[in-house]
Amino acid sequence: MLKGTTLGYIRQFSAAASRASYIGKAPVRLLPGVECSVERIPLEFTKTFIKKRDTFELNKQIVVRGPKGTLKTIVPSFVSIKTENNAVYVSVEDPKNRYQRSSWGTSRAIISNNVIGTSEGHLAIIKLVGTGFRFTIEKEGDTTYVHLKVGFPYVPKVKVPAVIEASSPNPTRLLLQGIDKQQVNLFAALLRAIKKPEPYKGKGIYVNYETIRLKQKRIK
Repeated sequence: MLKGTTLGYIRQFSAAASRASYIGKAPVRLLPGVECSVERIPLEFTKTFIKKRDTFELNKQIVVRGPKGTLKTIVPSFVSIKTENNAVYVSVEDPKNRYQRSSWGTSRAIISNNVIGTSEGHLAIIKLVGTGFRFTIEKEGDTTYVHLKVGFPYVPKVKVPAVIEASSPNPTRLLLQGIDKQQVNLFAALLRAIKKPEPYKGKGIYVNYETIRLKQKRIK
């Protein structure tokens, strides 16, 4: 399980994917021991960006603190939050603005993930499928490495980010745990890319409950 020490991680805001405004309207329930607040970013560190004809500032960050650590997400100036009755409500200045509307849902989703992460943590399960495939975990000082024996003439060695804890309950399973969902999923994707599941025998690295449809070999 994750240690009780406080971890801090700041992530830049992104609204690459469109989100319906009704997602942003839904309140985020605060779990026991979790607090959510807003911190102003000093003017000298404030950044601006342009979206079509509009100019926006990244001048605040949403801070979620819980038993497992702290997560900070930088958001545009038009995003606001209000904490009431043990829930967080997210709003934007102009819901009719397409970019603000997409950012609304994204901000709400990030807060929800961070509330879960700082209270319970996020988990990714990595599975190896293939004869002789196995994980081993090695510690070198304060750094953890994952070794993957996956059918190559060499054994890839991957450094585990400091914000993630890795454990291996058996040689073909790897558990990744962390308070930041994006970081956990990114590292899981990095490992998967080393040996993607192949479509004929199904050998490879699988993430969570991933499945593939096997293809039939063509007989000449």
